[in-house]
Amino acid sequence: MLTNINVSMQNKLKIINDPVHGFIRIPHEILFDVIQHPYFQRLRRIGQTGLLNLIFPGAMHTRFHHALGAMHLMFTALETLRQKGIKITEEEEKGAMLAILLHDIGHGPFSHALENMLMDDWHHEKLSLLLMHKLNEEFEGQLSVAIEMFQGKYHRKFFNQLISSQLDVDRLDYLNRDSFFTGVSEGNINTQRIISMMNVCSEGELVIDAKGVYSIENFLTARMFMYWQVYYHKTSALAEFLLVKILQRAKYLVSHGMDLPAGENLRYFLNRGKSSATDEDIFRFTQLDDNDIIHAMKSWQDSEDFILSYWCRCVIQRNLPKTIISTYPFEKEFIEEKIKKTNEFFGIDNGSELVHEIKRKLLPYDTEKQPIYLLKKNGEKIRLEESQDQLLSGLVVHKTTRYILTFPREIY
Repeated sequence: MLTNINVSMQNKLKIINDPVHGFIRIPHEILFDVIQHPYFQRLRRIGQTGLLNLIFPGAMHTRFHHALGAMHLMFTALETLRQKGIKITEEEEKGAMLAILLHDIGHGPFSHALENMLMDDWHHEKLSLLLMHKLNEEFEGQLSVAIEMFQGKYHRKFFNQLISSQLDVDRLDYLNRDSFFTGVSEGNINTQRIISMMNVCSEGELVIDAKGVYSIENFLTARMFMYWQVYYHKTSALAEFLLVKILQRAKYLVSHGMDLPAGENLRYFLNRGKSSATDEDIFRFTQLDDNDIIHAMKSWQDSEDFILSYWCRCVIQRNLPKTIISTYPFEKEFIEEKIKKTNEFFGIDNGSELVHEIKRKLLPYDTEKQPIYLLKKNGEKIRLEESQDQLLSGLVVHKTTRYILTFPREIY
């Protein structure tokens, strides 16, 4: 009989089949243990791209998928660097893979959209670090190196650059993954080629072999196209904006005495005032996921508050407001006209709550914030934009801005 199998004998060195990268190895038992933890399993219920599936129906993948993919690319990158003579210990490999595996552990429901709505001024990276410390206590210090790398405090700088920089494995995974699930081919990049060009210079920083310049330029332009075509698509921007406004409105109504139906954990945050995060806050936060918000919005469609019910119906029934996009701010008179028509159509006096100008800006490549360096054959390190071989880098160093006006479809 097999009823008394020792749990310690369990095979934790699993292989996972991923639709983007193929087979993903789990080469260390601690990685398996962290993946099995409830903190990490919650990421199965946190969408990678918020409400993007309202525009691109296939975009139903989760932060869980992305974290595993980023871990795989980290393993591939470290193997590449080893082949180029960079000494990397097993402890460093574990640390780097744990750090990238947990880099999104602090994401709340619908990812970026509600980042500061539930926990005031708590960016997901701050929450990720806090949860990593809690996990480190549970796993008796096995995440200490990972935490150092995540914070950029580890003495070998390239590890942190692989985790968080303008050319990190996080971006390499989400671009290909989001491109795959949305069906937008412009975001498809050759991650294997880019990783094969990675190197470490004499100063211990991450660089790209000079002959990989065009792969890097393709990466930067692909990211730019994905932002404007997918993430900052006018309807994508609107859906994210509506999520924020719905939670803002709900918190406002609760603070003024209205009793809104919600799950226990969401109700806790709707009633929470501004304060430093407590252990209770963290516990409640790790119980929340997209399902809590969706369930609440379904209930709030019937709220006696017209604004809240209108927005929730827009999202749940996918009857979204009208949007107009422009490269310039909209004229004040034009916005006022939309507000007046809204008031008249719905018989309300707060139509300004339903008419908004949304602003989105993007700098595809920031030459000052962690610039990308190329390594020439003679050992000289130069900036990407300074390379004589670059063709497109000069075009992605300028910030672009778009303005989106949203108003009820009924008055269009």
